[in-house]
Amino acid sequence: MIRHTQTSLLNAVTSLVVGVAAASTCAQINTIPPELKGVDIIEHLNAKLPLDTTFTDEEGKSIKLGDLFKHDRPVILQLGYLRCPMLCGLVLNGAMEGLKEVEWTAGQTFDLVSISINPTEVHQLAKAKRDQYVVEYGRPGAVNGMHFLVGAGDQSKAVADAVGFQYREQGNGDYSHAAALFIITSDGRVSRYLYGATFAPKDLRLSLLEASEGKIGSTLDRFILWCHVYEPGTGYVLWAARLMQLAGVVTLIVIAGGLTVLWRQDKRRRRAAEAAVLAGPSV
Repeated sequence: MIRHTQTSLLNAVTSLVVGVAAASTCAQINTIPPELKGVDIIEHLNAKLPLDTTFTDEEGKSIKLGDLFKHDRPVILQLGYLRCPMLCGLVLNGAMEGLKEVEWTAGQTFDLVSISINPTEVHQLAKAKRDQYVVEYGRPGAVNGMHFLVGAGDQSKAVADAVGFQYREQGNGDYSHAAALFIITSDGRVSRYLYGATFAPKDLRLSLLEASEGKIGSTLDRFILWCHVYEPGTGYVLWAARLMQLAGVVTLIVIAGGLTVLWRQDKRRRRAAEAAVLAGPSV
């Protein structure tokens, strides 16, 4: 109960931070606390990630970001730092809770990539974090689909700039930043932004389906995605325009079916009448 209360409180704080940060482009910018200036997320939909950036993986090996995009599956990207005392853990915990309710598995259908923006963090800490979340996720083979990377500041900054993730170093090893997940296509393009520290399974599922461009999921999944539109702050909701289009198509099908039945009945009556005429009067 205490944990849930703390999480709810921290989520409220997160939403407030994101909202205040988003206001940095407004006229009230002078009302933002100095430590939050420059903390924002500027959406760069369809922007390409710098796949040639180089990091260190959990085993201490050098790896290019592009190496994690060679499996033809979408990627959930999280930016933060491993020693973050609050927000990063909430985002990753929220992602795990949501993904547990999605039937697709990391390492099979999608990958999860976490990149540290703190250049002083080491791969041993990244491995500990990765192993922690692999255990929490509890899916066989998930270790192959979760990647926690550390590296030079200019490399993580290049990725952050590509997705519009603006953060601010506080000077004591901590960073101010917003809360979000970035959904990336298999070729490294930004497909969707999911904000906050809790993520509905439906939003995770549909965003992955959207990023895969129909390569994962069933025909029914793609139809469900077609009927939904993403609204920031709300998630994927039924799109009235699509429902109206669908209703129009169904109406046309019903009308066409009815006309076909009437045409066939009329055709049968005409044939019966012609047959009677050819047969002549009965004796």
